[in-house]
Amino acid sequence: MYSNLAYNTYAQNNIGVESPEKLIQMMYEGILRFNMQAKRSIIDHDIEKKTYWINRSNAVISELINILDYNQGDISHYLSGLYTYQLRLLVEANIYNDSTKIDEVSQVFKGLLDAWKESTDVANQL
Repeated sequence: MYSNLAYNTYAQNNIGVESPEKLIQMMYEGILRFNMQAKRSIIDHDIEKKTYWINRSNAVISELINILDYNQGDISHYLSGLYTYQLRLLVEANIYNDSTKIDEVSQVFKGLLDAWKESTDVANQL
């Protein structure tokens, strides 16, 4: 299953990761890198690579959905819906070779990454 693969890959490649907060940050950054590669593959008309990179992003987003803690309140439900919508956009980008959908997903994850960094920095300062 993609979701376990994504988590295991990040865990194995980053043995020195000390906190779940850092892992989430790395997952967001991974999505941004994979999307950049997928967009480049669309421009290059490389269907195989486009599919590969979009699948990598999908795997990470699926893992983000799987690790949500619904005991933490409404934010988990909001993120679940947001992540699911991003998966849908990536599927559409893959089907229609639409790099604007990839850009939209990347914008969302840039915003999430910035917010995540800010919130974890504040929490670490307390």
